[in-house]
Amino acid sequence: MAQQRQVVFFVPPGVHMLDLSGPIQTFFEAARLGGNYRLCYCAFKPEIDDSSGLHFARLDHYAKLELQAGDYIFIPGYNKQLLGDTTYRQEWEGFYAWLRSCHDNGINICSVCIGSFVLGRAGLLEGRQCTTHWSMLKQFKKEFRQAQVLDDQLFVKDGIIYTSAGISAGIDLALFILEENNDALFVHKVARELVVYFRRSGQHTQESVYLNYRNHLHQGIHRLQDWLIENLSVKSTIEQMADVVNMSSRNLTRTFRQQTGISIHEYVTLLRVERARTLQNTPGITMEAIAAQCGFENVRQLQRIRKVHAF
Repeated sequence: MAQQRQVVFFVPPGVHMLDLSGPIQTFFEAARLGGNYRLCYCAFKPEIDDSSGLHFARLDHYAKLELQAGDYIFIPGYNKQLLGDTTYRQEWEGFYAWLRSCHDNGINICSVCIGSFVLGRAGLLEGRQCTTHWSMLKQFKKEFRQAQVLDDQLFVKDGIIYTSAGISAGIDLALFILEENNDALFVHKVARELVVYFRRSGQHTQESVYLNYRNHLHQGIHRLQDWLIENLSVKSTIEQMADVVNMSSRNLTRTFRQQTGISIHEYVTLLRVERARTLQNTPGITMEAIAAQCGFENVRQLQRIRKVHAF
């Protein structure tokens, strides 16, 4: 069984709720859908107020956590007016030292919005590519001159350090991490639960048919797309597909193109290409087996498709 990964959310004073709750909900849905994740929460002290006055209680002290390589720590953004505040100076210094130790032990460290300032002040961004909220880029570059700050990025990964631009970009970062650990289809399912569309960063432009063509809210077409993914080896007729969604064949054909921008045939072909790309990396698998599992009529058809799509 795969290692259960702890996902630790540090709650700083004045935390911005959406920076915190977006990634939390993403990993919560992932765990609910079978992902091997356990969520934990920590802070300087048991009780913390967020930027709007919402009160958090029963938080563990970060130093009490037992983490191992491969776990994740998320540091959300917080009230930028507190960047120069010295109230928690001693606590921050202890936290910076703890973060450095976690990094040295192979624990992934992630920031949302101006949480990147915490990583910078911990000395974790020197020589690294990173990003932060657009409104703080100038100040960030001035304070962390050794960091390679990237503008106009949703999120950036450099080694085991992840930084994101803030607000909803924290959700995009969390989904990206899920894809690293699971697969694109799993991420699609999580994104659907959140009713969001997974936006890859400019540095992560790899396309995935499991995620593309899903930026719509038509439940019937989503249901058909899921059914096609799960029944790819079966050669299905348009009538069978129409039965899945309780629509007429003509209406299904029209609605599918309307919602996705491509035809059902084009979508199925893209699914088969994606599956074939994945299967060809399986040791010992034959072309006949790949063709059968992907729903191609024979190896000859698979070879023609491989030439067209260059894989």
